[in-house]
Amino acid sequence: MGAEWPAGAALAMETWPQRSRGFMSGVLQGSWSIGFLLSSVIYGLFFDTIGWRGMLWIGVLPALSIIYVRYFVKEPEVWVKNRQQQRAQKREVRAPLIKIFQRGMLANTLLACWWMASNFVLYYSIWSLFATHLQQDLKLTAMGTAVPFMLANILSFLGMCFWGWTADIIGRRWAMIIPAAIAIPIAPLYLFTGSEFWITVGFGLQGAFGGALYSQLPSYLAERFPTEVRATASAFCYHQGAIFGGLVAPILAYFAVNFSLGYAVPMLVGTVVAAGSVVVSLLLSPETKGTVLVAELQVA
Repeated sequence: MGAEWPAGAALAMETWPQRSRGFMSGVLQGSWSIGFLLSSVIYGLFFDTIGWRGMLWIGVLPALSIIYVRYFVKEPEVWVKNRQQQRAQKREVRAPLIKIFQRGMLANTLLACWWMASNFVLYYSIWSLFATHLQQDLKLTAMGTAVPFMLANILSFLGMCFWGWTADIIGRRWAMIIPAAIAIPIAPLYLFTGSEFWITVGFGLQGAFGGALYSQLPSYLAERFPTEVRATASAFCYHQGAIFGGLVAPILAYFAVNFSLGYAVPMLVGTVVAAGSVVVSLLLSPETKGTVLVAELQVA
């Protein structure tokens, strides 16, 4: 999947018209929540019967969509023309990963890496151990655990569509800064209560803000880098962030267990710090609303 996201995001953004690219970015990224929602439904209904092995087998099925993509999805026109120009002018970019660290692009690359790392830490602070918190700290059932995830993912998808639409009006950065800031005061609503009602309502709200601030990941990364290196830059910035995100669950679990804090406090700290980091990194980053993705060579 790590190879699919940057290639698919770059392809979609290079294909979609500039006037509504932010909205389409929200729909694209928000579709993750639809998959998460389906997995939550399957977990709530079938986990006690099929167990985690059955869940993993079901998770394999969406990969079959690659057959359709391979045979029926065409390359974006802007990318095709860019490749033609590289060959015609004998200026082919054979090491795009090196290009994004050269003078003139280094600061943009590092800022994008900081922003993406913050996004991943925030995402995993919110989502990765919440089910564990509900089951270990609050002793909820499988269905009691699944329901807050279902609502949060429905609102996350709708939220990403909304913030994507908003991004086409107020800009990419503010469409992410605003929900990131709102995510901070929402966190205590669902982390420091034993009420299943407030857990569901609070986590649902977090889905609409902290879970939806990712609406502009595809568009913002695509617009920050030229065509010659777009997919490579998106892949590197996105997945170096995933490394930091992968450290979140074990670190938070370590503090929760070894310091007898429970999961709520470490999750709150991770959420607040990461959301603040998202805001600061975006305030220091360029606005890209209105950027036209062109075929002309820029870094070749």
